[in-house]
Amino acid sequence: MSILYETLLQVTPQQVVMWIIGGVLIFLAIKKEMEPTLLLPIGFGTILVNLPFSGALTHYRLGEEYISLERYEELLAQGAEGLHVEHGALDVLFDAGIANELFPLILFIGIGAMIDFGPLLSNPKLMIFGAAAQFGIFFTLCAASLFFEAKDAASIAIIGAADGPTSIVVAQKLGSNFTGAIMVAAYSYMALVPIIQPPIIKLLTTKKERMIRMPYEQKEVSKLTRILFPIIITAVAGLVAPASASLVGFLMFGNLIRECGVLNSLSETAQKVLANLITIFLGITIATKMQAEQFLNLNTLLILGLGLVAFIMDTAGGVLFAKVLNLFLKKKINPMIGAAGISAFPMSGRIVNKMGLDEDPSNFLLMHSIGVNVSGQIASVIAGGLILNFFM
Repeated sequence: MSILYETLLQVTPQQVVMWIIGGVLIFLAIKKEMEPTLLLPIGFGTILVNLPFSGALTHYRLGEEYISLERYEELLAQGAEGLHVEHGALDVLFDAGIANELFPLILFIGIGAMIDFGPLLSNPKLMIFGAAAQFGIFFTLCAASLFFEAKDAASIAIIGAADGPTSIVVAQKLGSNFTGAIMVAAYSYMALVPIIQPPIIKLLTTKKERMIRMPYEQKEVSKLTRILFPIIITAVAGLVAPASASLVGFLMFGNLIRECGVLNSLSETAQKVLANLITIFLGITIATKMQAEQFLNLNTLLILGLGLVAFIMDTAGGVLFAKVLNLFLKKKINPMIGAAGISAFPMSGRIVNKMGLDEDPSNFLLMHSIGVNVSGQIASVIAGGLILNFFM
């Protein structure tokens, strides 16, 4: 009973706030079904790591007294006796899977195996919309540079990739001081894409533009083309942005498993078992960076704000680029598909299709929007590689 009493006395108001944040994430995952595979583990992990002396985290002791990591390293250098380390499971997972970028890269194999590049290959010009929708990354980089040092500004900007694994890899490689807030912002805004994008799209388009029809012309894509595509993209991306080689390579390797036709069981495993398992580990392990003392500060709020700006500018960049093209095209493009150029696959593509159907129930934009969406997946990891090339 005395141990329980002593533990309760160690609870801080900041930890209670983090419990509430964790509860909100769990609520959004279950009640609103917003990316539950990510938000539920992150929310539960947030509560777990904000319990006093949580056994899920690594703790350092001098005798019976708990001390900070900095104090532990100082005493260790002095050769002090009585030092002990209590290894926490989540910190062990973080070191094994996120600190070395292993989990995000393995997850990319599963994502690559899920993606069908057919709509993009049958209409390659859709690739330009994926590039245009990365505008938010570079806009936010400039804005974040006003408040943070270069490595942190670059890491914050990549939230605009709308790609959690890419955000983790870039933040880790650049050694950002705000990895936890960046991870949470990236995954939270991915889940909130259905809320963020529609108002921006409607603000930038007219009803007439949203009703533009784009009949889909089914074109046969040969098996050889499907096989060569991930190989060529990997080679080109590796030459243009060498730092993106692992990001693009793992994504394209997953797609090659899907398209080669001789590894169906591996493709199935990558899409389901592997992707789901890594997502569980990734989600709950991210929570190690959501400890109250690290997370509750003005910098976190600023990062969340800049992340939102990145998503808004990505969406606006894609839509406005399509509108500019329409000034020169006889066959008009529905500018809404430009918004699908962010990497939030397949949510963004589905949102654009739904908005098209809301305006005209017989206007199906799904194949075009998904084609743009998968091009955004490629563009985002290349953008991440470019950021690494510039700032490493």
